[in-house]
Amino acid sequence: MTLKNFYFIGVLCCVVIFMNSCANDDTGRQANKSFSGTLNVIKIFGGSDEDIAKAIIQTEDGGSAILGYTKSSNGDISDKTDASNDYWIIRLNAKGDLLWNKTIGGSGDDQGQDLIATRDGGFLVTGYSQSSDGDASLNEGFHDNWFVKLNATGAIEWERSYGFSGHDHSYSIIQTQDGGYFSAGFLDITASQGQGGLAKHGVGEFWGQKLNEDGSLAWRAYFGGSNNDRAYDVLQSSDGGYLLFGATESDDFDVTSTNGSYDVWVVKISDKGALVWEKTYGGSGIDIAFDATYAADNSYIIVGQSISSDGDITDNKGNSDAWVLRIDDQGGVIWKKSFGGPGFESAHSITTIDNKEFFITGASQSSTGDLTTNKGNNDIWVFQIDLNGSLLWQKSIGGSGYDFGHDILKKENGEVLVVGETHSMDISQNPSKGLIDSILILLQ
Repeated sequence: MTLKNFYFIGVLCCVVIFMNSCANDDTGRQANKSFSGTLNVIKIFGGSDEDIAKAIIQTEDGGSAILGYTKSSNGDISDKTDASNDYWIIRLNAKGDLLWNKTIGGSGDDQGQDLIATRDGGFLVTGYSQSSDGDASLNEGFHDNWFVKLNATGAIEWERSYGFSGHDHSYSIIQTQDGGYFSAGFLDITASQGQGGLAKHGVGEFWGQKLNEDGSLAWRAYFGGSNNDRAYDVLQSSDGGYLLFGATESDDFDVTSTNGSYDVWVVKISDKGALVWEKTYGGSGIDIAFDATYAADNSYIIVGQSISSDGDITDNKGNSDAWVLRIDDQGGVIWKKSFGGPGFESAHSITTIDNKEFFITGASQSSTGDLTTNKGNNDIWVFQIDLNGSLLWQKSIGGSGYDFGHDILKKENGEVLVVGETHSMDISQNPSKGLIDSILILLQ
């Protein structure tokens, strides 16, 4: 089974993310007095087609910015005429009210995946693009990594496209210590056919790209084995290097050990892209990391999904669990824990502001185990843990359809915001706008 197919199955059965508007299923003790777990706001954005929110950040004015992609050309979307996916950025005030939104793209399939607030007050958005017209000036074949720099009002300052003849995806972007940027994603190494001096390993590779401040390419590096390897997140380490997080199907070349079908794979590289160390974590099934964040004492907490019940997974709860592990700066495991019930659960994003308490988003189909309610199909699930991995609080939110959370943000005022997608017509008092709507959930 390919990683791409697994992710698709996860979307249909379980997968990704977040919170239940109608449920009042708080459990555990409250460790953070500034957060009570009260559901304050659910807002729906979109048009009559498919509209998906993938990432959210806090802005300097206390509001937020959301990135995703949209096929719609009506409803909240007023600057788009064709039916292809475009990057979609939404700007909200502190109450979650819409300030402005805009689409970026061309006539091809353009899917926004991640954004950051840049140090000059603007934004950098990333994802993958199939366009060479409209806002996109270049396409090397199928999907390319596409980076677009925006000012504070959403006007394009520059855009850059990097890729080869296959499907090349950027999933995560950070601003680096030197003022440039670093992207983690997937390189379709088979389709590249040796372009750009790339030696073929296998199907796909972890792909890291270092960009200068103006978006020009500083260097790139790729890592993997004979099969499918895909990086979903990146963090810069204190020594200036980078850690890439994702999953590997390989057991050769850069992958020195394996546990099963797919393992969580963490790759540490230097500030110039040289491989420093790599570690796999998992069992005999499919185990994948989607996100990671900094924790106290120069450690990291990784979140993802596991369908294993052996190997490194010692506390399996059901068919698929949200799997969380904390590692030190050499990849050593400090602790690892599964969260969920007998159904399908997944963790897709993690946030913290103090490196000691963490909020995680995931999708859930269970109503027992670590959960207490389910509204139907996949619910958006959010839960809170401490530095030792103890469950402090949890809530599931959803309707009768499939609901997924894709990103979570803990704001400085204590609020927790979740964004994702809803296929439900009854998730809140807000009417559905189309086939799939973007959803924003605010908890206090």
